[in-house]
Amino acid sequence: MLIDRAEDLGPRQLIDTEPLELSRSLLDRLATTRYAVLGALRTGDPVYGVNTGMGAMSKRRLTDEEQRVHQRNLLLGRAAGGPPWLPPDEARAVVVARLRTFLTGDAGVSPELCLQLVALLNSGLVPAIPVGGAGSAGEIIPLAHAFGPLVGIGSILQADGTIGHADGVLPPFELGPKEGISLLAGIPGATGRAWLQVGRARRLADHLSLVAAGSIAVIGANRDPYNPSCGRGDNLLTAELERILRLAGPEDEPRSLQAPVSFRVAGQVISHVRRSVARLDEAVERALAGVTDSPAFLEETFIGTAGFHGIDLAAHCDQLVAALTHAAEVSTARIHRLLDPAVTGLSAQLAHDPGPQAGLVTVHKRAVATVHYLRRLALPSAIGALETSNGQEDVQSFSWEAVGVLGEAVRLTREVAACELLAVYQAFTLSKRPVPQGLRDFLGSVADVVPAIDADRPFGVDVGRLLDTVL
Repeated sequence: MLIDRAEDLGPRQLIDTEPLELSRSLLDRLATTRYAVLGALRTGDPVYGVNTGMGAMSKRRLTDEEQRVHQRNLLLGRAAGGPPWLPPDEARAVVVARLRTFLTGDAGVSPELCLQLVALLNSGLVPAIPVGGAGSAGEIIPLAHAFGPLVGIGSILQADGTIGHADGVLPPFELGPKEGISLLAGIPGATGRAWLQVGRARRLADHLSLVAAGSIAVIGANRDPYNPSCGRGDNLLTAELERILRLAGPEDEPRSLQAPVSFRVAGQVISHVRRSVARLDEAVERALAGVTDSPAFLEETFIGTAGFHGIDLAAHCDQLVAALTHAAEVSTARIHRLLDPAVTGLSAQLAHDPGPQAGLVTVHKRAVATVHYLRRLALPSAIGALETSNGQEDVQSFSWEAVGVLGEAVRLTREVAACELLAVYQAFTLSKRPVPQGLRDFLGSVADVVPAIDADRPFGVDVGRLLDTVL
């Protein structure tokens, strides 16, 4: 894929391994900016992290000899993390986001460094980046691991999952003035990883709608709460109510005047998830388009910035985690109701032979445990600042941690949705109720991988199949 501007790098490149190429005109623009950066550095004025130390050592001016090795040393001395490592897709997302921010020109790095990033992406290999340990005002520890391989230091995740040394993986490259600190600046890690999670959370929201509609349909719930007129003043809610009503189909003879609350509020719960996803997506776009390098080269001069703080991303990750936790709680409540003959009119615990058979009661218990864990993840990440670097860095937003927690929340909410889907599938089987047209393909995909449930068995296998192939 030919890249002519920063915006050409989009969500598809986070997972698509199609080779990337930077256009000649883009390389020329980067070279022009780089020429101006080098000219500005020749004045000898202090520029943070280039001819000075870092953090509490920023008052220390570096000699010419010290400057020649300083940029590489920045990567060496800050790679203080360790396993566990990010999965390959998240590690790739970090590199893609770093390249995109460099292509704006704010960092003033050379075209050659951008080409080295492209070479890493095109190699099919990814750097070994620690999952945790980013206890700084930005992301210097994980980014030191992420970009050390550009200069032959650090580790690479091999295709077989093992760790290999980065030396010799890419063509030899020597960092020029300001390029080491630029690799460590900003929040490309949280940005790239959040970018990836936005796509996953959108797919999850679609599946939450399908699963909830299945629960609503199989118990014969009154459809009044899903009337689109109930969404007045909220277009997103109106669209969700329309979606659920279309999927669940009409119900001429509801079992009761009102279904349990967990069924009636499905539209509000899922539309809130979708709204939270959209707001995180906007925050990601702001992070990609905004100034996060520091010092940034703006208006032909170096400007120290605070774009590394990442509170915008952290806060919107936290909001989405809370929305997913609530959705999982509501889903788990519906599973409990699906096991209740008073709600469904079916056999207790959705067992073929209640008593000798336990049915799906332990599937509900698995969902309960998962939700309990999710609740503990819902603590806002930005709370709990601690001083580092002799007080120079006296607050953090922990956006790196926030996006890691979000990834866990997406995974765990999918797990709860799989538990509810298994209960919906079994309830339809026992009820002999026709599957609504809007759900036939979806529940058909369940039937393709889950054998008929006519006796107790290790239902964890079925949940795993749903996660692997349906959700």
